[in-house]
Amino acid sequence: MAGRAVAERVTVAEHFDVVVLGGGPGGYAAALYGASAGLRIGMVEESRVGGVCLHRGCIPAKELLQTAEVLRTIQRAGEFGIEVGSPKLELQASQTRKQQVVDRLTRGLEGLLKHRNVDVVAGTGTVVDAGERRVRVSDGSELSGDALIIATGSSPRALPGLDFDGTRILSSDHVLELDSVPDRVLVVGGGAIGCEFASFLVDVGSEVTLIEMLPRLLPFADPDCAEVVTRAFKKRGVPIHTDAHLTSIEGTRELAVGFEVGDTAHQVNVDKIVISIGRTPRSEGIGLEGSGIEVDDGGFIQVDGTMRTAVDGVYAVGDVVRGPQLAHVGFAEAIVAIKTILGEPATPVDPDRVPWGIYCHPEVAFAGLTEEQARERGHDVVTAVHRFSGDGRALIIGEPDGMVKIVAERDGPVLGVHIAGPWATELIAEGYLAVNWEATPADIGTYIHPHPTLSEVFGEATLTLTGRSLH
Repeated sequence: MAGRAVAERVTVAEHFDVVVLGGGPGGYAAALYGASAGLRIGMVEESRVGGVCLHRGCIPAKELLQTAEVLRTIQRAGEFGIEVGSPKLELQASQTRKQQVVDRLTRGLEGLLKHRNVDVVAGTGTVVDAGERRVRVSDGSELSGDALIIATGSSPRALPGLDFDGTRILSSDHVLELDSVPDRVLVVGGGAIGCEFASFLVDVGSEVTLIEMLPRLLPFADPDCAEVVTRAFKKRGVPIHTDAHLTSIEGTRELAVGFEVGDTAHQVNVDKIVISIGRTPRSEGIGLEGSGIEVDDGGFIQVDGTMRTAVDGVYAVGDVVRGPQLAHVGFAEAIVAIKTILGEPATPVDPDRVPWGIYCHPEVAFAGLTEEQARERGHDVVTAVHRFSGDGRALIIGEPDGMVKIVAERDGPVLGVHIAGPWATELIAEGYLAVNWEATPADIGTYIHPHPTLSEVFGEATLTLTGRSLH
């Protein structure tokens, strides 16, 4: 069902200004933004509104990672002179709290959609005529619109020949529903999802091994940030194997997993395998075949900078289009689509400049180009790195590992900001603004950062690029 706040059932072939197929971040953002502009919106959602992010992704994952942070804090309480004994994790209680957070946010979203008079239709939608922007719902009803926005999202990507079974071979969906801590886990994939799950599992007591097929963890992040995470994982006892490839899985309850690193064969015995190699767009089975809507070899709907597809009046946003599969990118793309529908100027989303947040311990966040990317694109690059080890607030909270790295054009603007360390995902907003406003280090250096704060490290790094510094 689509939730308690579903509007009354629309009639067959009822016409809207905009029909939205999918109620995840891209879909509901389009619905809310369009409704606030006075458009009549019909939105089809097969489950409760909120999509993967709210129900099987961002929110539940970060709630469990918060559980891990609380546990770490209690375990270290003695460093602050507080004796609390040995903490005991009740994972099911954390799962209950997780669901309470999800339910509260879902009810709020349902209420907001109802308040803005968005017609939310429960069921699975299929495009039956792209030219007429017509969608048929699984109950047989139909919606048509002056415009159609496809926002069907994504699903966990499986390894070829290794299907998820929910017991031994787990997707991200399965990890978020664990009711007990597994003893031994192999995490396959060292990207954002893999690092977050590895961080959570080792903190709550699992013996974790992490393998990645590329040469390093977080291959899309700046190498200096990735190295901070790698060192932290190794310090917590997580074996990391990069340039690794699975070769065999044997056993039923206990799994003997073979993998190779170069020409060297390895084996690890585990109870569960977590596959975290990315997500695949949900573009199959939604009526795109023969519709004129173009889909690339990866299954992503092809769009231009204003999110238009090859069919007039049809748009696509979120994980179903190629680009960073991030909820906030879906929000931004939805705004671009609605503005285009309204005939308003819309600035395309630049994938190189969106903010990224990875919530493992330590956190990683960045916006803009890495040092390597900037050099490859011909920039005359200068960099500055300041570490949290010299920051008063970081020492106070007991989190001195990490750094802020600024990548800039010599005598020019900031090209990238990369943070690894405490609260990095909260600190990146300033860096994101600096990159997108093309601020120079001199521009930023004139502004005061409060003391003692973690944000001072960003200020110090940019000040260094002016040729003068304090610390």
